[in-house]
Amino acid sequence: MAGCGGHGHSHNHGHSCQHEDPNERGNQFSLYQKIDLFRLQCLNEAEEGSGKDVFKSWDERLDTTKFVESDVDEELLFNIPFTGSVKLKALIVIGGEGGEHPSEVKLFKNRPAMTFDDAGSEAEQSFELHEDRNGSLEYATKVARFSSVNHLSLYFPKNFGAETTKIYYIGLKGEFSEAHRHEVTICNYEARANPADHKANALEDVHHFIQ
Repeated sequence: MAGCGGHGHSHNHGHSCQHEDPNERGNQFSLYQKIDLFRLQCLNEAEEGSGKDVFKSWDERLDTTKFVESDVDEELLFNIPFTGSVKLKALIVIGGEGGEHPSEVKLFKNRPAMTFDDAGSEAEQSFELHEDRNGSLEYATKVARFSSVNHLSLYFPKNFGAETTKIYYIGLKGEFSEAHRHEVTICNYEARANPADHKANALEDVHHFIQ
């Protein structure tokens, strides 16, 4: 991205360079703390369990000792359960070199246990990715489509020409709220009108009409 090294104001247009305080940006990409790592799945990972390693703190994003690499081809599919409800606002992907960086990602909302066969269905949103070595490119989601997200699937179908795909870091930016409380449902139920009241009023109306 031209102009990333200069000074001035940043403007977001799909993906953008960021110039704000690095600590503040790190705080924004903290949703990794809200992922249920015990239930997280990464399909086609060469090393079992390595998919979890790419969800790490902002300060660790450049740590190349932790990564996931695809196995038999370039595809990777992450099934990411959250511990509550998420409003997803943006995504960052840091990938490998020599064509190993993913070139596309498709986002699916609330479709647990997706497989590669399922990934052919229409996604909530998809992005053409650019090679990113330090997390400078941010892909903004259509927030209205990604509110109340309990489960997020990320499908990386291809890369820039290598036999396998390598990812070092996936950053998720958004808002988190605790699991939905049942009291809200009870309140809505109690707020419904009592059918007996309507019946009584109807009988009264008929009585007045006869008179």
